[in-house]
Amino acid sequence: HGVVDRALPGGRVLPPDWALQIPQDWRDVLRFAVPRALEAAGVRPQQVIGLATDFTACTVLPATWDGTPLCELPEFTERPHAYPKLWRHHAAQPEADLIVRRAEESGQPWLARYGGRISSEWQFAKALQVLHEDLEAYAAADRWIEAADWIVWQLTGAEDRNPCTAGYKGVHQDGRYPDDAYLASLHPDFAGFTAKLEHPLSELGAPAGKLTAAAAELTGLREGTVVAVGNVDAHVTSAAARALEPGHMLAIMGTSTCHIMNSDVLAEVPGMCGVVRDGVVPGLWGYEAGQSGVGDLFAWAVRTATPHAYAAEARRRGVSVHELLTEKAAAQPVGGHGLLALDWLSGNRSVLVDHHLSGLIVGLTLDTRPEDIYRALVEATAFGTRTIVEAFEEAGVPVTDFTAAGGLLKNRFLMQTYSDVLGRPVNVLASEQGPALGAAIHAAVAAGAHPDIRTASAAMGRIRRGAYTPDPGRAAAYSRLYAEYRSLHDHFGRGGSDVMHRLRAIRAEAEPAADVESAVAAAADAGSREDAAAEAGTGGASGA
Repeated sequence: HGVVDRALPGGRVLPPDWALQIPQDWRDVLRFAVPRALEAAGVRPQQVIGLATDFTACTVLPATWDGTPLCELPEFTERPHAYPKLWRHHAAQPEADLIVRRAEESGQPWLARYGGRISSEWQFAKALQVLHEDLEAYAAADRWIEAADWIVWQLTGAEDRNPCTAGYKGVHQDGRYPDDAYLASLHPDFAGFTAKLEHPLSELGAPAGKLTAAAAELTGLREGTVVAVGNVDAHVTSAAARALEPGHMLAIMGTSTCHIMNSDVLAEVPGMCGVVRDGVVPGLWGYEAGQSGVGDLFAWAVRTATPHAYAAEARRRGVSVHELLTEKAAAQPVGGHGLLALDWLSGNRSVLVDHHLSGLIVGLTLDTRPEDIYRALVEATAFGTRTIVEAFEEAGVPVTDFTAAGGLLKNRFLMQTYSDVLGRPVNVLASEQGPALGAAIHAAVAAGAHPDIRTASAAMGRIRRGAYTPDPGRAAAYSRLYAEYRSLHDHFGRGGSDVMHRLRAIRAEAEPAADVESAVAAAADAGSREDAAAEAGTGGASGA
């Protein structure tokens, strides 16, 4: 089903800013991908000594005591709040704002560990939204669990929780969650919420259990194979990139970007997504920051700002539209398009932590071309990363190395732009499957093949140092543009202008009528796709 952001499988239309997923899709990944990976690698199940998973963080779901997702109970299949909320579910922004406001009023000490802000993407905001909007679903949820832990539960048959998601997404600091008195200030019925979370936290790289007979049958692996404690896609990649030492920032760049860094210094970095002891590797403070939209922005540009003639040229030349726009954009001098963009089309994760902010492009004229917009968005994401790096260094957490990983590494122009904008060398992960490699490193530790994560990272990790170095001329030109970016950033993001929030409020007022139109259009589209599938002989919805 991919991202469920318009309507539930049964047809119920979803409001704006929702993003759900279907748990059975996750089981199907295990059922299909693991056997195919074994086959493609020429590996026999008997050779596999350990298994580890990585998952998107703050993808969280309500479940019963035995781990059954609430949405799989017949009485809840048409209730949106019974489904897992994907990380980019941003409809809980009012709840996030309330959490921060009450924390400031009561002087909660943990708030500084999150840069003074709590994200709408995280566990508490999403759970509070369920309580506000579907009390029955909230009450029926015995467990409120990260998908990173739920998938391990499916493999081992026993619940286990990891310190990474608990710390960064569940406000677990110094061995505890926020107390009931504070939670009651958010809503009287929220006081006991942490009972849905409470469970001993296992050290990263430790064994969570062993494959059950059912999980072995599902995956094609041996019953009893060691399963590592769950973890997050971004955080496990630090081990894959050999980026575990203090000061080495890793940017995992895909649809969004996560910035991960370890340090022996505890500091308050404005707008960071969190600092957690042992959150990435035992013994160090793990920092996280991020950008909600990066690759998604480029996909938006291809989808909405590319005329037919460009698509036709791409087909004629046998390249993708992304490749065509990149080629045209790379041929321009810095500043040649006359544009400046804010990279907030999916809100701002760091350093403003406000998902009700929106995108902006300044400088459009009748001469503006698609490649101009594409390049401006590439540059905006690089400016956003520079803002994050500077926030860390200004807070006393030095960034000594910068490494990139993820699917966007294939775009050499983009990577060079980041080096020029940052004014520093950019290393790259020398693997196309960074999170999978990082998970494998944790599996090796859990199975006893290596004594700890650092040793396993040194043996198994892959990095290409200095893959990109800044061009002095371009770096100087980008510094001028970056100063303008910061002016826009602070004006629209720090209270100079509230127009983005007002526009969102106006949209919300107009949304009911738009919802009906969207539902009708979606139904018509689904019907046409089913007709096409039937004509092709693939059979209805499965073909669609």
